[in-house]
Amino acid sequence: MKLYTKTGDKGQTSLVGGQRVSKCCKRLESYGTVDELNSHIGVLITYCTDPADQAFLTDVQSKLFVVGGYLATDNTQHEVRTGNIVTPEMVAAIETQIDAIDSILPPLKLFILPGGCRAAAYCHVCRTVCRRTERCILSLIEEGTEVDDNVTAYINRLSDYFFILARKLNLDENHPEIIWRREK
Repeated sequence: MKLYTKTGDKGQTSLVGGQRVSKCCKRLESYGTVDELNSHIGVLITYCTDPADQAFLTDVQSKLFVVGGYLATDNTQHEVRTGNIVTPEMVAAIETQIDAIDSILPPLKLFILPGGCRAAAYCHVCRTVCRRTERCILSLIEEGTEVDDNVTAYINRLSDYFFILARKLNLDENHPEIIWRREK
């Protein structure tokens, strides 16, 4: 199989099932931003030193392929493949991870600035790309595309996970969180 097909040279691409669409459509923007997030997570993993964090993030990368596959399927034209269904268990796994990390962190009393150690700073990049991903999906929904609630819940929880993981990474590195100071 060749890497290039030349079928997208005129600004069109195929969804799962073969339907041709513009590369500028909201559906493509949604799953393209999922792909962008996945790439950022790949960089984040290189900065993480805890094997458990690396393993969970690698699992998230796999789950994002599921999310991307779901979004790349026009379910009015084709049935979503079983392997592209985002499940409540996937959402629950992130919630469990958030709760586990939260239990070891000091309470958050003030706003913190994105940053800290390199891994935490990059985690905030992932968080903001994840929020953009969520906005892209919500924009797709607003134009009338039906998207399963588990997809939006998964992406929403994932951005929360990146926030709390950034806090943990700073704690792991003994790097103080940067508190936002309001201008007077």
